[in-house]
Amino acid sequence: MLKILARPILLALAFIILQFPVLFAQETPSSVLIENVRIFNGASSSLTEPLNVWISGSQIQTIGPGSLSVPEGTVVIPGNGGTLMPGLIDVHVHLVFGSLTMKEMMSPLFSQRIVMEKAPLETEKMLMRGFTSVRDVGGPIFPLKQAIDNGEAIGPRVWPSGATISQTSGHGDFRTPDERSRKFFGEASRAEKLGATFIADGQGEVLTAVRENLRFGASQIKLMAGGGTSSAYDPVDVTQYTLDEMKAAVEAAEDWGTYVTVHAYTDRAIRKAVEAGVRCIEHGQLMDEKTMKLLARKKVWLSLQNLIEDSPDMDPLRREKRKPVIEGQAKVWPLAKKHKVKLAWGTDFLFEPELNKLQNEYILRLQSWFTNAEILKMVTYDNAELLQMSGLRSPYPGKLGVVEEGALADLILVDGDPLEDLSLIAQPEEKFLVIMKDGRVYKNIVE
Repeated sequence: MLKILARPILLALAFIILQFPVLFAQETPSSVLIENVRIFNGASSSLTEPLNVWISGSQIQTIGPGSLSVPEGTVVIPGNGGTLMPGLIDVHVHLVFGSLTMKEMMSPLFSQRIVMEKAPLETEKMLMRGFTSVRDVGGPIFPLKQAIDNGEAIGPRVWPSGATISQTSGHGDFRTPDERSRKFFGEASRAEKLGATFIADGQGEVLTAVRENLRFGASQIKLMAGGGTSSAYDPVDVTQYTLDEMKAAVEAAEDWGTYVTVHAYTDRAIRKAVEAGVRCIEHGQLMDEKTMKLLARKKVWLSLQNLIEDSPDMDPLRREKRKPVIEGQAKVWPLAKKHKVKLAWGTDFLFEPELNKLQNEYILRLQSWFTNAEILKMVTYDNAELLQMSGLRSPYPGKLGVVEEGALADLILVDGDPLEDLSLIAQPEEKFLVIMKDGRVYKNIVE
């Protein structure tokens, strides 16, 4: 009887391994010693004295002055007095949407095959810019993430949200004018079939959409709580989802030990989300000081961006919708700093792949309101803290955003002192001498 039962169990296990090999097969990284570096540990306002750092496996094992005891065969990299710092983190990306143009996404020939041809080209460039971790807040991300984790593509660690969750006529309703409601006409929209979004109305559908994303491996849930600038049907000022619908999403996420983040610009949308128990707000450029104080009091994260200016090819409707959001940016950053809101940074590039190369330069825009030390802390230590809010749903156990013993070895060796000269961060090709993720060296141009 046991033999009869064992065969289907083994077959089922084999199927799981084939479908999700990243859970079962990981190569062991090499042993690396980086000598003579001054360390920015993610949170300090100054660099250390020259130290040596030994990395074995995926972790930083030992940090100290003088000679370190390391195994034979260890790769030695001379730091030459450069700065060793944590890998950069962007907590608001859309790896698929940012790799393709709107024309490509809307083409009748668009498919998952095209995604897997184009997106890995951009994820590799992102890692080579020093971004070792990202939070993907909406889109058909799971096949791409699995390819990166399996070593079939090169890119940063990915905290995936999966398909965005939107009400009908919400910010995630990507239907073309000829696509009618699935609820009334029985056919899912093309964007839903491709895993870009769920159009979910009512508590029951919201629960199902949340649980579907969690089933595929979402580390957090992205809900659309207000109008957007890149969507066709919803003005920026509208509030989306009822309180009960949003509470349903929060409860389902919390049952899995993780959280909901929402797209929202306005006071009304943000306040409703906070009342529902949402733990992170994406954007928020239209909120007033009273609402900012609410975020601080409730310890809700604000994941904020310096959104791009209008580009020459941008749709005129999108230009018009973006005006108040762009104008609100100069106000919201200093407000967040004033009230000590838990603040994270991201880029949110969409449908314009040529902008991706500016990712590092957008960090420098924060200099209007923050010191160099505050900025480096935000894009490493603080952003890592937000990633870890996924708890047990985090796909990569371990400590990130710091350079300390026991932390994951996601590191950049910088030629110079970025605390003194932040512009070094915007010169990754020349100034990032070594880029390491998970203990593996992806770039080494040390002479």
